[in-house]
Amino acid sequence: MDTLALADSSAIIACAALLGLIVGSFLNVVIHRLPIMMERDWAAQCADFLGAPADADAQPATPFNLSRPRSHCPKCQHTITPLENIPVLSWLWLRGRCRACGTSIAIRYPLVELTTGALFAVAALYFGLTLAGMGALIFIAALIALTGIDYDTQLLPDDITLPLLWLGLLFNLVGTYTSLSSAVIGAVAGYLSLWAIYWSFKLITGKEGMGYGDFKLLAALGAWLGWQMLPVTILLSSLVGAAVGIGLIVFAKHGRQEPIPFGPYLAAAGIVALLWGKQITHAYLGINL
Repeated sequence: MDTLALADSSAIIACAALLGLIVGSFLNVVIHRLPIMMERDWAAQCADFLGAPADADAQPATPFNLSRPRSHCPKCQHTITPLENIPVLSWLWLRGRCRACGTSIAIRYPLVELTTGALFAVAALYFGLTLAGMGALIFIAALIALTGIDYDTQLLPDDITLPLLWLGLLFNLVGTYTSLSSAVIGAVAGYLSLWAIYWSFKLITGKEGMGYGDFKLLAALGAWLGWQMLPVTILLSSLVGAAVGIGLIVFAKHGRQEPIPFGPYLAAAGIVALLWGKQITHAYLGINL
């Protein structure tokens, strides 16, 4: 690689990392607000179905969405200024505290920004400035948002999983990551595989082992990556999920009956499969995809 090409590649990676930091800041808003928006929408739908007036607390007069109101401190209502909203740097400058009242700001906010920036940079390094590269950024951003929401609420919103599924099929209309037939089979097989596990577990134990959102997420991963990537995705997510679950029970005194969200492990496995799935499959199964 000549010097000019190396400089161009480095510039693309740096721009992707910077974009990731900015997108990560927005994902923090999505992770916090989307579940609240869903809850209020459900309350309104239930009230409408029952013919009862909507709860005034559930439906405030001021708009509440991903853009309004402006970000603010939940304790003192101090509006976050642009200088206080620079990804990572503002958190370091403020020493992790609200400038007005000193309330602690969770470290997860800069961690989400840093993770998004790092993964965007890796995707740019792997795919370059291509259609596959642009799709990878969308894929990664959606999975990070789903990870945060599932971790907080044990919900995987259809507002993200279903568009992610359809986008995967659209990108593969031209074979961006796999053939269209492989993507369609992947979407169907992804959903049905966890659906079968869910019902088998429920029939044997009488308990629900996972939610329908997990089915839709794996279907979305299958739509993006093809059915060939489903075995490695399920294997990786199961291994990591089992290890984390055992660790929580042993070291964090997590109750055996307390549910553990599976979405974050599926999301992590999906990103690994996107970037290195073919190499992993070849190394361990000897199959070239």
